[in-house]
Amino acid sequence: MITIDEFKKGEITIGKILSVELIEGSEKLLKLSVDFAEERPRTIVSGIRNFFADPEELVGVKCAFATNLEPRPLMGFVSEAMILAASTDDGRFSVLRVSDDIPEGSKIK
Repeated sequence: MITIDEFKKGEITIGKILSVELIEGSEKLLKLSVDFAEERPRTIVSGIRNFFADPEELVGVKCAFATNLEPRPLMGFVSEAMILAASTDDGRFSVLRVSDDIPEGSKIK
């Protein structure tokens, strides 16, 4: 268990996926470019490739991301956030999408 103060340290922000690239040499990772209404898009490297027959279907989707994590190098790229998703033991999977009327950069409170 964590306290509410510990929970409040996390920053969850809505971002719009601008582009998706396969990462050469990896069967699991995708490189996402995501708009958070900041000066520039962020790069997110995520192990969600196997859940999408066509990863391009993610382009234009608005999702929730953990945005105050320390940047992490993965496969030659620096990942600057983490996409939030749900999964089940029987293989069901979903990124946490939000409706299009929620602007990029909005915070989950």
